[in-house]
Amino acid sequence: MHEYTLIRSDRKTLALEVSRDGEIIVRAPNRASRGDVECFVAAHEKWLEKALARQRERREKYPEPTAEEQKELIARAKAMLPAKVEKYAAIMGVMPTGVKITSAGKRFGSCSGKNSLCFSWRLMRYPEAAIDYVVVHELAHIRYKNHGKQFYGFIESVMPDYKNREKLLR
Repeated sequence: MHEYTLIRSDRKTLALEVSRDGEIIVRAPNRASRGDVECFVAAHEKWLEKALARQRERREKYPEPTAEEQKELIARAKAMLPAKVEKYAAIMGVMPTGVKITSAGKRFGSCSGKNSLCFSWRLMRYPEAAIDYVVVHELAHIRYKNHGKQFYGFIESVMPDYKNREKLLR
């Protein structure tokens, strides 16, 4: 049995997560017994092994950048992303209220309820085809605030090969 951090909340279901540094996090409802949690973790042992291996590979392939490399990636993001947002926003007929560069570690991009886009400088470590996909994905959230069929249909209308580009981020 693996060591894990247990986080209880008002949620209804149990969930497993493996962080970038290989920490296992179990999210559980307040009412779940310790036995329920242990059984859940044991039942997902194979998934955990794969997830731990995936994160290990990711850390080896993309080690944390040095301070100097980080500065370069931030500069590159600031130089590249606003132009890409402008280009694809025009194609898609949407208009973001702003574009920010962040140091988010878990997501490459986000779109606020007020249509402000944020992109992590970490995205700059991926191929340009993947970067373009993330820009289009976040712009699509201006029109669709979910990940439904229409949302992906909209992305596909702009970027027919989006599924291949999405794979580049894994």
